[in-house]
Amino acid sequence: QVQLVESGGGLVQAGGSLRLSCAGSGRFSSYLMAWFRQAPGKEREFVSLVTRTSGNAAYADSVKGRFTISRDNSKNTLDLQLNSLEPEDTAVYYCAAAPHDNYFARSVSQYEYWGQGTQVTVSS
Repeated sequence: QVQLVESGGGLVQAGGSLRLSCAGSGRFSSYLMAWFRQAPGKEREFVSLVTRTSGNAAYADSVKGRFTISRDNSKNTLDLQLNSLEPEDTAVYYCAAAPHDNYFARSVSQYEYWGQGTQVTVSS
């Protein structure tokens, strides 16, 4: 089991940057880690993931080239660097963990543990 707590959200102007962090407990290194986001009135969607062993990363097309995911298993942390932010990036961002290492796990149902979320608001 793992517990997740996000931080780092806030209000930023379009074109700006933010860094989100997720602090985990338990056997953090045993989990595939990911970021999802949910905008008002929309379903929760995949943003990025990083595998537990090789550290391979994957991104949604909408954030590719702008966001960077990283994990530090020694510190039980997962980060997401958000650059060139757009108003369309406004959402609650969630950290998620899965007890497998499936690089193609892009759906909510494939993740077992979730943080409480952190709000990112991008003004135009």
